[in-house]
Amino acid sequence: MRIKWFSLVRIVGLSLVLLYHFFQGVFPGGFIGVDVFFAFSGFLITSLLIDEFARSQEIDIKGFLMRRFYRIFPPLVFMILITLPFTLFIRKDFVASIGTQIAGALGFVTNFYEMLSGGNYESQFIPHLFVHTWSLALEVHYYILWAIAVYFLAKKSRTVGQFRGMIFLVSTGVFLFSFLSMFISGFFTKNFSLIYFSSWTHIFPFFAGTALATISGVKNVGANFKKLEKSWSLQQTLGMIVGSFVVLLLLGFLLRFDNIFTYLVGFLLATIAALIMILGARVLHAKTPQLEEPIWVTFIADTSYGVYLFHWPFYIIFSQLVGNIFAVLITTILSFAFAAVSFYILEPVLAGKKQDLFGIQMDVKSIARPIFYSLIPLAIICFLITVTAPKVGAFEEDLMINALHQADSKLQLTRSQADQTTATDYNVASGTTLIGDSVALRANEWLQEAIPGIQLDAVVSRNLESGLEVYQTDISNRVLLQNVVLALGTNTVSNYEEALNKLVEQLPKGHRLILVTPYDGRVVGDANSDLMKTRQYQIDLAKKYDYVYVADWYQTAMDNPAIWYGTDYVHFGVDATSIAEGGRLYAQTIKTALEEADKGPVKP
Repeated sequence: MRIKWFSLVRIVGLSLVLLYHFFQGVFPGGFIGVDVFFAFSGFLITSLLIDEFARSQEIDIKGFLMRRFYRIFPPLVFMILITLPFTLFIRKDFVASIGTQIAGALGFVTNFYEMLSGGNYESQFIPHLFVHTWSLALEVHYYILWAIAVYFLAKKSRTVGQFRGMIFLVSTGVFLFSFLSMFISGFFTKNFSLIYFSSWTHIFPFFAGTALATISGVKNVGANFKKLEKSWSLQQTLGMIVGSFVVLLLLGFLLRFDNIFTYLVGFLLATIAALIMILGARVLHAKTPQLEEPIWVTFIADTSYGVYLFHWPFYIIFSQLVGNIFAVLITTILSFAFAAVSFYILEPVLAGKKQDLFGIQMDVKSIARPIFYSLIPLAIICFLITVTAPKVGAFEEDLMINALHQADSKLQLTRSQADQTTATDYNVASGTTLIGDSVALRANEWLQEAIPGIQLDAVVSRNLESGLEVYQTDISNRVLLQNVVLALGTNTVSNYEEALNKLVEQLPKGHRLILVTPYDGRVVGDANSDLMKTRQYQIDLAKKYDYVYVADWYQTAMDNPAIWYGTDYVHFGVDATSIAEGGRLYAQTIKTALEEADKGPVKP
């Protein structure tokens, strides 16, 4: 039994995800689209299991898992075979360790792989082509564990009502435990990706959907739903659907991935809005028996899973080759095309079913064999790409080499610093200390060249909070040189004002502070972004204190778009020429600020 307007829920979830990936700067909270899918999956799967119990008084767990396998696994393999050859057109950095990524995707453990590798969902130097399959991992974990649980609940249930009640109690308990795990964890972590990827802390939307399924359902509906259906008018039903959509849209505009509010409240609000939309769609189906769902709505809903699978790797690949708008256009066309092939041809053939395409019975066996034969050369190409892929991309290798050079230079400087004569009345050694993030680390060579003797301490993923800890340690060890450059802020934090204030307040006497403004091309011009607010606050501090200066890397980055073509818009350069140009510009921006600082006072 197909519930017509459930397609709207799928389309909303997919649209949120696509808007987030394609236009993250404008739609930073679109990642909640995945939570819409989670809640809907929990609702639909549990509703179907209740229907099965109502028919036969038992659950065929093997049949359930086989149906899930045919729906999930073949399109996943198809996506990998289709998209991987396209990587031949871009640099090899994007296939570094691709075999591990594929194994994680096919084994449904991508979420654990990203957690163990320290991956940040939003900010990766070279985005993983299959990072989006973390959500499939959670789905499969839920399907397996919940199918087993429901199987045993069915054994203990004598009636459908009792079965519904037991499911409601168990799912509500798991929902509360999972949500509270996310809520509490939000206060104790600086890496929100760990909470986001975790099966345990992020599985609660599924169980919110399962709880709703015991009230509503697909074919076998509860008594409370029948009362609700009668009490809601058509206008009220449409109002609930539109209202929940508006809430999700607003959350898509307002939520930020690295903001604790998202984890304390944001995901819960998104889940509740999704549940209301699901319930509204179910009531609307009952109230519109004569109204047919538009064909285009059905098509988008049918292919939504495939589009989700294809869009991310295609977008990453094509965004390296053309501008964003063209990349979005090509990605959308190819994603829907291959998703349609998967849903209407590949999946029914593998499952041994005839396909119904918009009411037309299709016998796809005649074209199935050529399609499967065409996958053989693709499989060979994918195998060759996998075995020849580098273990580490050139970007990561460059960062590691720079880190080694930096460690050696810092060791030599620390030794010589102990023998230096007092540079000022404050007993401060002359020179420059730079505490920075991966952007500064990438520019290590050019910083050493432009500012001889610079004491550089830069690591990947450092932000204002972690940088403050390094800063405080250097102060206590009395190793800060006279000019202190803080190249932090790209990895944004919501409490940027507090962190920057501490950096200024704790600066020892006799020093100058140079703040490097951060740049992220994905949020350029977004006055509401933490990055832009951080830059403005840095500028305000420089106006307030005469010993605080600004090296405006943001403005330099804006003035030199050529160094950003084909990048992640945070780390400059994709080849030797553009990397060198970006490194020189970065170093020169800081050098210019240092020259200005040397003419001004130190902290009294």
